[in-house]
Amino acid sequence: MNRQRRVAVTSPQTRIAMSGRRGLPPGPVPRLAPGELAKARWIRRVQLRRAGIGLLGVFAVLAGLPLLLSLAPWLQQIRLAGVPVAWLAVAVLPYPVLAGLAFWQLRRAERAEDAGDGTER
Repeated sequence: MNRQRRVAVTSPQTRIAMSGRRGLPPGPVPRLAPGELAKARWIRRVQLRRAGIGLLGVFAVLAGLPLLLSLAPWLQQIRLAGVPVAWLAVAVLPYPVLAGLAFWQLRRAERAEDAGDGTER
């Protein structure tokens, strides 16, 4: 039984960063100054609140679309290129809406960080 030895292939930078660190606990946790800590907590609170609003938007799209389609069964009769509009709404509509929500959430998170730096856009 001739078994080949498995080898992990990594970049030179990864090997340098990992050399001498295997099996050891992670390095010390960096400590923030009291002013920076308060700013970091504020940014985190704002971003979590904004993320909750974004999640409500995702839930509204993913739960609201089937609810809308069940309340409007006449959408099954409307066809676009031979495909029922209800099918297109389920198969196509959520993706650009979710991408738009993700972009909106990213911009809001960046604005919170900028506001924490005192450089509001």
